[in-house]
Amino acid sequence: MSEQQPKRAPLCPICRKPQDARFKPFCGKRCADVDLGRWLKEGYAVPAVEEPEPGVADGDSGDIE
Repeated sequence: MSEQQPKRAPLCPICRKPQDARFKPFCGKRCADVDLGRWLKEGYAVPAVEEPEPGVADGDSGDIE
């Protein structure tokens, strides 16, 4: 028979301590505030690939003559 390991509590994404249900997914108010500060200072960003505008990639300047 295989032994089952006890489930560990999920960890705080900021400091890696066990989560507190009151501040889920964080361990406490401090880590929740750290995360909020990162969002407000735009510390998190979604990577994006910008596609070239039509006509620019083939050497056309897009100017209308």
